[in-house]
Amino acid sequence: MLADKDRIFTNLYGFQDWSLKAAQARGDWDDTKALLARGQDAIIEEIKASGLRGRGGAGFPTGLKWSFMPKESRDGRPSFLVINADESEPGSCKDREILRHDPHKLVEGALVAGFAMRARAAYIYVRGEYIREAETLQKAIAEAYDAGLIGKNACGSGYDFDVFMHRGAGAYICGEETAMIESLEGKKGQPRLKPPFPAGAGLYGCPTTVNNVESIAVAPTILRRGASWFSSFGRENNKGTKLFQISGHVEKPCVVEEAMSISFEELIEKHCGGIRGGWDNLLAVIPGGSSVPLVPAAQIRNAPMDFDGLKELGSGLGTAAVIVMDKSTDIVRAISRLSYFYKHESCGQCTPCREGTGWMWRMMERLRTGDAAIEEIDMLQEVTKQVEGHTICALGDAAAWPIQGLIRHFRPELERRISEHNAQFQEAAE
Repeated sequence: MLADKDRIFTNLYGFQDWSLKAAQARGDWDDTKALLARGQDAIIEEIKASGLRGRGGAGFPTGLKWSFMPKESRDGRPSFLVINADESEPGSCKDREILRHDPHKLVEGALVAGFAMRARAAYIYVRGEYIREAETLQKAIAEAYDAGLIGKNACGSGYDFDVFMHRGAGAYICGEETAMIESLEGKKGQPRLKPPFPAGAGLYGCPTTVNNVESIAVAPTILRRGASWFSSFGRENNKGTKLFQISGHVEKPCVVEEAMSISFEELIEKHCGGIRGGWDNLLAVIPGGSSVPLVPAAQIRNAPMDFDGLKELGSGLGTAAVIVMDKSTDIVRAISRLSYFYKHESCGQCTPCREGTGWMWRMMERLRTGDAAIEEIDMLQEVTKQVEGHTICALGDAAAWPIQGLIRHFRPELERRISEHNAQFQEAAE
């Protein structure tokens, strides 16, 4: 259980003001100049030592990612930091709390991370639907400029650093890092082929690092309290504190900061008042946002909520958006609904995803009503394998995995619907 003194986001629920004065009272912008004075390499080493892994879903080591940025510009091109606030994954709602209630943590983090990577500016790409969040963030950026914390000679450090906010227009695909860069450049949000990776040629062809809001917002606190403090939470390779977002059939859905590797049962009991109707009523859990496979009740209860623990169960931590489903859930309908989402949000650039997402959704709708043949379950599984791993970005995988999880764990339910439908058909024919 995480002690209150160890929480990084102390205004997660907005009980206090978000403004600069209140943020400084909570410890933000506290002698940021001294943090920068440690030097770029020292900051990156500290982040590496802390064991922080990207909080946007993939879990790539953050310090390592920062170290890929070039030490000096060979041809005069500047470097950029892009912050991914396009939180469009169904179930995810942690970054918006940071933008609404603790925006100065993000702005300070942008300065510290941007300085460490020798970036000239940070671009914060905010999800189109986040209207109030964008307003608050823009005001926070203006406050930081007025106080001389960013801009020319940021915090009196002699380093010039700008922060820009860019608002998206509500496309899920723009959450993918290269599609986000395309969108920032004013083009259609479609993922780019890699390589070149953004660290080589990203925004405007310049070296760029794309990081999630939470990954950037925790950086100043890690530097103030030290890498060993941060790495004291969680299991090996799964360090630190993490924002969990729990929705669905729990008594009290919430966003909460907890230590990594907390067990699922403890997370739900401590913060959500338990499962609606008790633990015997739990059916399945999607532990990391809608794009990871579901885990049935029997396997999830004692699972550690971290990258490796959930990977062992054939799922993933993702953004730690925990969607809890009790036995009142029509599980096939739920997964079909997600299939519709991925069909709708596919950018259409790659054929397997453009054609496959629509095909998978139509197949899921037929399975929902039972209007299919038993053999078609295997055919659907085969099609998910033809989509997964055969597209430029991970949207193809995201569309395939929920269906694979359903077939893996709930095949008897699919077969029951088909046989029931066939029996009714037979009856009507007779």
